[in-house]
Order: sequence, then C-alpha cells, then structure tokens
Amino acid sequence: MTDAKAVQIIEVDSLSYKYPKGPDHSLRDIDFSVDSPRFVAIMGPTGAGKTTLAMTLNGLIPQLFEGDMAGCVSVMGMDTQRFRVQTLVSKVGLVMQDPETQIFGITVNEDVAFGPGNMGLDPEEIQKRIDNSLRIVRLTGYEDRFTSELSGGEKQRLAIAGILAMHPEILVLDEPTSELDPLGREEIYKAIDSLQRERNLTILAVEHSSEDVAERADEVIVVNSGSIVWRGCPRDLFCNVPLTREFGIRPPQACEFGWKLHELGYISSSDVPLTVAEAKELTKTLLKGKSLAYQGEQDRLQPRYGSRQTAAPTLQSPAVLVEGLEHDYGNIKAIRGVNLRIERGEFVALVGQNGAGKTTLVKHFNNLLKPTQGKVYIDETDTAGQTIGSLSRRVGYVFQNPDHQIFCSSVREEVGYGLRHLGLSEAEAEERVQAVLEFVSLQEVADRHPFTLGKGERQRLAVASVLAMHPNILVIDEPTTGQDWIGAEHMMGLVKSLHNSGHTIIMITHDMRIVAEYAERVVVMHKGRIVADGTPSEVFSKEDVLRAAHLTPPQISQLATELEGLGMPSGITTVEDAVAVVSAALSGGLSGYGTPETCGRID
Repeated sequence: MTDAKAVQIIEVDSLSYKYPKGPDHSLRDIDFSVDSPRFVAIMGPTGAGKTTLAMTLNGLIPQLFEGDMAGCVSVMGMDTQRFRVQTLVSKVGLVMQDPETQIFGITVNEDVAFGPGNMGLDPEEIQKRIDNSLRIVRLTGYEDRFTSELSGGEKQRLAIAGILAMHPEILVLDEPTSELDPLGREEIYKAIDSLQRERNLTILAVEHSSEDVAERADEVIVVNSGSIVWRGCPRDLFCNVPLTREFGIRPPQACEFGWKLHELGYISSSDVPLTVAEAKELTKTLLKGKSLAYQGEQDRLQPRYGSRQTAAPTLQSPAVLVEGLEHDYGNIKAIRGVNLRIERGEFVALVGQNGAGKTTLVKHFNNLLKPTQGKVYIDETDTAGQTIGSLSRRVGYVFQNPDHQIFCSSVREEVGYGLRHLGLSEAEAEERVQAVLEFVSLQEVADRHPFTLGKGERQRLAVASVLAMHPNILVIDEPTTGQDWIGAEHMMGLVKSLHNSGHTIIMITHDMRIVAEYAERVVVMHKGRIVADGTPSEVFSKEDVLRAAHLTPPQISQLATELEGLGMPSGITTVEDAVAVVSAALSGGLSGYGTPETCGRID
C-alpha cells in the first residue's frame, strides 16, 4: 500500500505576480500552506500585497486581472490557473475590501440569493440560507431594503452575508469589518468562529486590527513589499511590541500596557499580556494586595489621568447649531429630534453603530441633505435656502471613500477645482493650491493622476481639495478606514494639525482608540438620536449606553473598568495613564513611576 500525499487545503508555491503595466512585482516568491482547518490572519502595511495574495486564492488573479504570474496556487487540490473562477468560488468565498464591488441585487434579499441561486439550489434551501446569513450579520428585517440605500457598514455586512450563503469551505476575508462598528466587528468574528467550528472552515483574513485577531487567529502571516517577512502565532508577534512597530502593525493596547511595564523593569518580556483579561491578572499579581490609589487620592488623580474638558458654551456664536432635526428616507426615520451645539474650535467625534444616523446628520451641515423638520445653523446662518456651493466655503466635507470626490486628471487640478468658482486670480489660486499640497505632503505627486496614488494618499488629496476652500468647519467621515497603523497615524496627525490651527473638527469614526487619543468630545448616536455626549472618559465609562449603541470602549478603558475595585481612577483613556497609575502604586507613591527593586517584580 502506497502513501498518497495528503491534499493541502491551501498550497502556495513560489508565487510571484506583477499586474499588467505594473512597475514592479506585487508578490515575490510567496510560499506557504495550510494543511488543516484553521484561522490565519494576513497582516502588514498598506500596499504590501495582501489583497493581491487574497485574489489569487479563487482565481481572480490571474484569470480576471491577467498580468505575469509565476509559481502555483492550489486550493482543495485545484490549480487556480486551470479551474474556472465559477468552479473555484463554490469552494473559496472571497469578501472584498470594497463591498460595492460584489453587491449585485436591487434589494438585500435578492443580493444574498444571487450566489446560492447560481449554484442551482431549490428555492426553499435558498431562503433558508438567506435568513441564516442575514441573522449572522445583523441584517434581519432588511430583506426588502434597497441595497443602494444602505450605509457603508451595512453594505459590508451584506457582502459577508452573500458569501456565507454559498457555504464555502475556505473563507477569504479582505478587511471584512473595516467599516463596521466595534460590536458589529465582534459579532461578525464570533459568527465566523462559530462557523469555523460547525463547518470546519478554513479562514484567511486580511486585517489591520490586531485586537480583532489576537485571541482567535491560529497563525499570523506578515507580508511586506510582496514577500512573507514573518510567520508564527499571535502571541509571539503582538506581545513583542518593537517587532510590531518594525512591521508597521499597531499592537493591542493590552500588549502595549504590558510592554511599558516590561520597559520599566516590572515584568519580563515573556509575561507581556495578550488580552485585557491577562492584563488584569498581571496587574493583580504585581500589586500583591496593594491598592492602585487610596480613596482620598481619587480627586487628585482624576484631572491628571483622564479627562479632556469639553469646550463650554460661550457668548460667541457656535460653529454648528442643530434644533429639533428630523430626516426621513421615505418610510425610514433616520434622524429623530436631534439637538446639538458645537462650539468653534472643538474636536468632536461622532460615534454609533452602522445606520445610527451619523452620516445623515452631518450631511445636513452643507445641504447635501435637507431637514424633514427642524433647523440647522452654520455660523448663525440658517442652511435653509443656502446652496451647497456657498456652504462649502464654511463646511468642508471629506467623504468616507475619497474616490467619491475625486474626478480630475491630476492631483494639482483636483485641489484647485473648487477655487475656480471663487473669483480668485490665477496667481492667488495657484498659491493656495501649492500651500495646501505642501501642508498634506503631496507636492511631490502634484502632476500624477489621483488614481495612481495609494488610498492613504487619496484620502489626503480629498482633505487637500476641501482645505483649499478655506472652510472653518471640517467634517471628516471615517478618516482611518482600511489604513495601516502608520497611515492612520499620518492621517490623524494631519487632522490634529488642522485642529491646532483653529479648525472645528467633526469626525465620524468607529475606532474608539482614535477617539480616546484625539477627540475632546464624544457624541454617541443610536437609532437617529443622541444618547450620550461628553468627554471620552465620561462616555467610555457608560457601559450600558455603549452596549446599547453597539460600541465598545478601547481596551485600556476596559482594563481600567476591570480594575476599579482595586482603586483604578475612572476616566483612564490612554495606555500611558494606566501605566502611570500602576507604576505609582508599585513604587509606594503617587508622584511618578516606581522602581522594580521596591515592589513585586515578576521574573
């Protein structure tokens, strides 16, 4: 009896690929295999080749995109260059980064039915799969909604539902939850975990969020410049914070917390925690029964370790004033009696689950939408009767997808487009364009076509084209979606610079860590209403409100809540603050960092 070679679930052998007319290879000598059902996370900086690798797994590359491919990719024993894409998709489900590229149905029900219908299943089985898939992604009740009316996050969930309905054996996810609210991301991944167990699925997920994969991935593959540069278990990567920085990956806050304690000499590198639960146990072990802060010290600690102060109303007129605003999309009430005042120079984060009404609300600030009822005032001017053009000089709007507002053939033209209608001289317009390009660091690519730029650069271009109009108020919708850690930090550095220069910033985001680090004020929306409004520390302490709004606070705020019984002051929103409190307690004082020689070190 001869031993036949076991068929690998996925086998990639010496894979290299270059896009048609591409300047260089996007993939170089990729080798890896998956021999048993498992969860593999693919990570790395933007432009590393992760999406390209994902598209080789169901034959889209090279069959649809063509180009120059060397090496072999095999899934379930099928060579992806020899078997038709239509055959491969029955085994490999690919959820693309941009959900709009794979939504085909007019209604939600029709879209989820598209894949199973093309598999020749009977109507009863198709409907069963539709119902189950929509339940998993929290879209039950949306069956008759037009897909064109869904929010970005709802479209992303719909794309996932459409793939799940086909019951693939291999699920390839390219940034599957980048536009979802925190609880939505958690629910999707919990559903995927359950499917993996029930159906013995193999999952490959391209992800930037280390916190989403730290506990569930069996393996992490790091790709950079088209090559695999690291491969191993999540703990070995994320708990080594310098290594994550080397690869441009943002580590979980629990790991950052532990690594800073390691740098201070309190723990060894092998004791750095991976999760909030591990960080809690680590802190309890270090303290050995000590309290983090005496009760009498709470008031003194609070200002230092937590709270930014929301700007109080002044005699000066507000930048934005919303009174009794309601907005209906046909029979759907998207905004329900919203009252909101935003002072000049504030940095406000607008958060909430997908479909909560955030984008609908801000689109009233420049008349992209008009109130069904209520009033909106910008710099004391009623928006009723104002044109979008006139309001654009006061309110700059940067869309979630920068490609929705880019249409010129060069970066320079794009930035200068809006200036043509302001009556500026050619010299004045060119001076503005050049100044803005330098501000966003795009002067070196001024003559390139916008769509030859990376997504992060296109987002900066969208910001630049808005800034050229000199608006006082900037509305920025999901500025870090789909960006790696370095790209997100660059974008938020730009936003922070704009705020420091006097702009009023209104930012829509699902990234609670970004909110904690940059925003002065957080406004939480749920089902078209404002349900919380305060500083990040105040809002993140309202667990019930956040849970109802499908939000979760950053890991470090979760850790602070877990340690409240040991005296952790409320209002912790940064890793530095949490480390300062723990270190002060370990040193026996509250004035600064302690020393490991005088307290319980873990060796």
